[in-house]
Amino acid sequence: MATMKDVARLAGVSTSTVSHVINNDRFVSEAVRARVEAAVASLNYAPSALARSLKINQTRTIGMLITASSNPFYYELVRGVERSCFERGYSLVLCNTEGDEQRMNRNLETLLQKRVDGLLLLCTETHLPSPEIMKRYPAIPTVMMDWAPFDGDSDLIQDNSLLGGDIATRYLIDKGYTRIACITGPLDKTPSRLRLEGYRHAMARSGLPIMPGYEVNGDFEFAGGYQAMKKLLEMPQPPQAVFAGNDAMAVGAYRALHEAGLAIPGDIAIVGYDDIELARYMTPPLTTIHQPKDELGELAIDVLIHRMGDPTLQQQRLQLTPELVERGSA
Repeated sequence: MATMKDVARLAGVSTSTVSHVINNDRFVSEAVRARVEAAVASLNYAPSALARSLKINQTRTIGMLITASSNPFYYELVRGVERSCFERGYSLVLCNTEGDEQRMNRNLETLLQKRVDGLLLLCTETHLPSPEIMKRYPAIPTVMMDWAPFDGDSDLIQDNSLLGGDIATRYLIDKGYTRIACITGPLDKTPSRLRLEGYRHAMARSGLPIMPGYEVNGDFEFAGGYQAMKKLLEMPQPPQAVFAGNDAMAVGAYRALHEAGLAIPGDIAIVGYDDIELARYMTPPLTTIHQPKDELGELAIDVLIHRMGDPTLQQQRLQLTPELVERGSA
């Protein structure tokens, strides 16, 4: 592989002149520029991104740790983050932890060793990042797109799951349903607990009882919603409506209702949470709580870049407001 010294030797100039031509950061005569550019083309020379990053102490890369799953929400969120990175001249390095603490910390160390300019974390609900690793790289700005309690100085972006669960349930109540069930996400995760709490608050305010067995634990995955809805249908008095803690479980619930020969919303109404792209293409289209995934990704990148520019800023804790998207399932 050709080096800058090879280009300089062929063009008959110094390496600093080659650097000025490539970076276009100082005047170089047209004749000299032409010789350098011809040498670059002849040698098929490509500047070293690593060498440049060491010189300016920037890699123009952002690392992201995420616990991915079959839930399309995560894909759509990462898509928004990557687009925002690209629009701002950064590259995204993505690592999947799969919920494994050892893998999370190993990926975390790898990203920080690669000198990413900043870090996004969406994987800490079950396992917090190693304090020892974080202390070794105190200059790396971090934004938590997560819900776990965290004692560090990282900026934090969350959705208001408590309000979202309340809005979803209140919508069903306002439509006249009285027997309303809830398919929760895994209750070791804060969004699941908050959405369930929002459901309970709305039911209590309206004076409606929560029937025994009407709160069924799911897992935020398609299969979890399918199994939970089957349990609800086996009850002596199945619900009139169901609030599913995310859209993936709502899709699974659709499948169970279809197999049982039941109509949505004629026999049972459903409201989901997240507003994934698939929701609008369901039959009927799914009424759901909208999470602004593209805006969330854009906000996370902007907060991180702002922090990278001024590490002395006070910690930011931002909360996004959920909104109901009314379609045809309730």
